[in-house]
Amino acid sequence: MGYFIEAEGITKSYGRKSQVLKGASFHASAGEYIAIVGANGCGKSTLLGILSGSLRADGGTFQIDGQNPFKNSKVFSRYIGFVPQENPLMENLSVYDNLRFWYCDTGRDIKQDLANGVPAILGVTGYLHKTVDKLSGGMKKRLSICCALAKNPPVLILDEPGASLDIVCKQDILNYLKAYTKSGGTVIITSHEEGELKLADRMYLLKDGLLSQLARPVVGNELLDIIHR
Repeated sequence: MGYFIEAEGITKSYGRKSQVLKGASFHASAGEYIAIVGANGCGKSTLLGILSGSLRADGGTFQIDGQNPFKNSKVFSRYIGFVPQENPLMENLSVYDNLRFWYCDTGRDIKQDLANGVPAILGVTGYLHKTVDKLSGGMKKRLSICCALAKNPPVLILDEPGASLDIVCKQDILNYLKAYTKSGGTVIITSHEEGELKLADRMYLLKDGLLSQLARPVVGNELLDIIHR
């Protein structure tokens, strides 16, 4: 079976003795919600960095819609929106100017999206003239997601998006992720949040540098037992 996303044998080391990924492999279909779980420091952020194009793999293969982003980096920008743990925004610029930067060269109408697109759905339009450094953590996360989706990518990769957010913000993000996958978008997420994990169609455990698919998505104490066994 051909999958929309196929990663095989992804490896990554930091220095000669620190091999974080030892041959991680997984696949995803269009419209799937894939959760990657594991203990802190196991390499989840490293894997997502490679899948998003912000880090280079040492080895392995990766295909999106039959195309190889390791050989053509434009595939990353065309297909993937990435929301890292760290704030990727320009703190001294306004919300609107940050959006303008990410919408640049996308060919999309920012005014239309402000009226009824992702920025409107995630509630950032009421803060357009505030500088980012004046926003709460939750508003920064909402804006980061809006920026990642500026080019309307078919794949959204998120690294712990719900960490330290209030309940309302978490729920708004969950509602959007449901709508995104329902419309055919593919989500790849790392998370410790039960709400985000419960949306998963499939779940992979990253341990000892390898990915293994769990028989079914799990949360709570059952997941903790699997991670730490």
